[in-house]
This record gives sequence, structure tokens and C-alpha cells, in this order.
Amino acid sequence: MLAFAKDITQNEPNHRDEGKNPDLKNYMNYQRQLNHVRIVYYSLKHAKNELQEYLQQLRKNGESANLYLEQAFPLSHHFADDRILTLMLKKLVGGHNEGKQWYRMNSYYYALVYDCMKRFIKHYNQMVRDATEEAGEFTFAGGKEIDFGDWVYLYFPHLDFHIGTPLDQTQYPFAKRNKTIEEEIDKKTHNGETLQEALKSLKGQYEIDDIAIKVVLHKPISHDDLELFHTSIKNPIYEVMTHQQGGSWEALDGETLMDQAYNFGSQLKTWTWGKKKKKLKAEGSS
Repeated sequence: MLAFAKDITQNEPNHRDEGKNPDLKNYMNYQRQLNHVRIVYYSLKHAKNELQEYLQQLRKNGESANLYLEQAFPLSHHFADDRILTLMLKKLVGGHNEGKQWYRMNSYYYALVYDCMKRFIKHYNQMVRDATEEAGEFTFAGGKEIDFGDWVYLYFPHLDFHIGTPLDQTQYPFAKRNKTIEEEIDKKTHNGETLQEALKSLKGQYEIDDIAIKVVLHKPISHDDLELFHTSIKNPIYEVMTHQQGGSWEALDGETLMDQAYNFGSQLKTWTWGKKKKKLKAEGSS
């Protein structure tokens, strides 16, 4: 099973404050509809199958795969060609289907998973809006659209591999961090530093992962970085997420890290819903 920042095998989550906060309850109802394991599985499967089909057709016609790779894998095509992307997808699918091990991903793999999930969820959401029969075949979201930005916020550890490429507003926590780093990079490169020098000088201050820096620099993935490191599924790698904390300035007494994540996620989603309603209302009155 792929090990994200939080445990994707946990379904039917709840929050102790749902009864007191209607917006939080709506958000948690949305979360309870999602089967994260299946969402990841179909995202990877869709990407792998589509890649293989396109490559077969392109080779048959004697055409280059470059344009397709740029469109389908906007981040990961910079560090891997079609052969390596196929290998990485096979590793991801194999690791995800392994029920006895947790497979940890580095920033190269997170970038690829990001590409795959963004593309598939966009495809799935369009099917839901169009009410196609195919949409009904997927049962991982209760027939509802999936909020990609919310999913990334909850289950990705960071988006440092996305530094230098604009992020959507719905990915606010990561977008804010990346924008801050990008502004620092701009100052340093304006003063004569290379992008690589700027990133390395900021690495300690912002705790930027070494492999994320490689991704941002479009360094081809190495043999060593192709490895997915694994540990037994019995190891409590997510125990800290459900540990109840003592009261502090940043945590209420008895609140877990998951409680905090859901609470902030609900605030972001409520803000997003509010913007959509205002937009629809404005369009309806015009």
C-alpha cells in the first residue's frame, strides 16, 4: 500500500465537533463518501493504461510521444521519458496493490502521482457533471465530484516539487509556502545566483527535501531514486496522527492531528463553496 502523509486506508472518519459545526459536518459527510485507496488505484491505472495505449498508437504512426507526455504528465515528463514513466507507474501500481507493506514515495513519485490524480479526477468529475453511465461504474466517491485540492492538502506531505509552477487557489496551504519560497528564489537569482544555488541556500531554512530540489531542477531520476522503500503494514507509521494532544496554543485539549487537518480542511472547503455560490448567483442574475 502506498504510504501518503496520512493513512488512506481509513474510511468513515469523524470529528468530535461535528455536532456543533454544520460546515464541519458537511465536510466530514463529504469525507465519509470517499474511498481513498480506490481513488489512488484508478488514478494510477488510468494513467498507466492510457500511456501504454498512446505509446502503442504513436509508435505505430511513427510519431513522437513528447507532446502527449507534456500534456498528461506536466511535472513528471521533465525528469522521466516514456520508458521510465511506464516503469514508475508499474512500481506504484504494484506497491499500491501490496497489502502487507507500506511503500514510501520520494518527491519524484509524489510528482508523478500528483500528475496522475489531477488528470484522472478532472476526467472523473467531468463524467459526474455530464451524468454519463461510465461515472456510475466508479463507487469511490458516492457519485459526487472529488475536490482534488482538498485531497492533496490532506494526503500529500508537501508540494515542494511544484515550486516554480503555479498552484491552484484551492491548494492554499501549500501554495502559500511555495509562493514564499519562490519570492526568495527570485531575489537570489536577481542577485546572480543560479536556481540550483538559490534552492540549496534556502534548503535549511525551509526544510526543502533534496529530491524535491532535483525535481524542480528537472534532474533525470536516477536508478537509486527509482526505489520505493517499504516497511511492514503492521508498523504504526500513522500513530502520531491519532494521538490526542494536550491543550496548547495550537491544539485543543484532546485534539488529534487528524482533527486539526479536518477542521482546517473544512474551513478551506467552506470558503471554496462560498466562492462558487457567489459566482453562480452572479451568473444567474446577469
